Amino acid sequence: MADLAKTGKKTFGARAKKFLKETKAELKKVTWPTKDQLIHNTGVIITFIIIITIILSVLDIAFAELFQMLTNLV
Repeated sequence: MADLAKTGKKTFGARAKKFLKETKAELKKVTWPTKDQLIHNTGVIITFIIIITIILSVLDIAFAELFQMLTNLV
């Protein structure tokens, strides 16, 4: 243990405590969204997911039909 004090290395407990202290300090700096911003952003994300789902579904059906037509030719 005396070697740790001489080399300046900290124990796991000391490093963990420092990490948690710095994390708490950083979280105090965060600008959290208001309830209205959160609801709006959630709505935008859900709308985007629905649109992408529709586009990918249409493409999936189209490619499946195309593949089916190509395999019927052979």
